[in-house]
Amino acid sequence: MKRVFRNSVLLSLMSLLLACNSIGSIDFPGVYKISIPQGNIITQDMIDQLRPGMTKRQVIFVMGTPLVRDPFHQDRWDYVYNFQPGGGVRGQERVSVFFEEDALINFTGDFTPTSETDAQASSN
Repeated sequence: MKRVFRNSVLLSLMSLLLACNSIGSIDFPGVYKISIPQGNIITQDMIDQLRPGMTKRQVIFVMGTPLVRDPFHQDRWDYVYNFQPGGGVRGQERVSVFFEEDALINFTGDFTPTSETDAQASSN
């Protein structure tokens, strides 16, 4: 009888700990949490290389294959990068690239191109 009671108490405590851990309210010390990168890495250098009039192939060379290509809007590509450091807050960066007749016309998102005067001043 005592053994059955003890096992049921242990099972209940383990269930409670697992439930609390899945909610995220308990952090066990010494447990390694991995960083999770997902999507296309986007850098300022990539953005600075984009020029109006570039072909889709040239954009792929600079930015890589887009994460999202909408089948209904073939002239819009979305590059998305998510990064969550182990146990930290998830960050997201986005860039949308727009084409007209296979030529880059515009891009929008979390990055802005560095002006040439800023780039020359930082290299000197």
